[in-house]
Amino acid sequence: MEGKYYATCLWPGLTELWWRGRLSALPYALVFTCFLNLYLISRFFYPEWIPSILVSVGFWVGLPIWCFCFLRDFKEMPSLIAPREVSETPDTFSEARCHYLQGQWNEAEGLLTDMLAIDPRDPPALLLLAGLYRNTQRLEAAGLLIREMKKLESSETWWLEVQTEERRIESARSENESTIDGSSTD
Repeated sequence: MEGKYYATCLWPGLTELWWRGRLSALPYALVFTCFLNLYLISRFFYPEWIPSILVSVGFWVGLPIWCFCFLRDFKEMPSLIAPREVSETPDTFSEARCHYLQGQWNEAEGLLTDMLAIDPRDPPALLLLAGLYRNTQRLEAAGLLIREMKKLESSETWWLEVQTEERRIESARSENESTIDGSSTD
């Protein structure tokens, strides 16, 4: 993993917010922002607002808290960027793909849902699951999965595959509608 990824660890809460989009980390980032701004303003711009002893105490209390948050985020960084790679469970994507290609839908779906429990933003697993839903005639679920996948930043490199799967789902929908319309006119 590249060192530039670890720059987000310097701002408490930013790591989870940036790499995983967890809004639960937003309060940490905002509190850190407020305290840092208060410290800088009261230390350098308006030192008469707060007594200097309180500013110093605030700095020395805040520094160990910042160090703790930095070390915690630094340690969790690999699991935020590539959770499947650092997971203790083996990667079963190739096995799921084999089951998919053999038409063993239940086995493939079980493996894919297990993988998505580890990393719910994994584009290859999401695409394969959408294809599985399409092949098992769960077109609404497949369409929903593709719509949600389009919102993910991690799926930008998979845009061609996402568009292709979306066209396949639409084609399957139109085939189902024509089959339903054809059988109702008989």
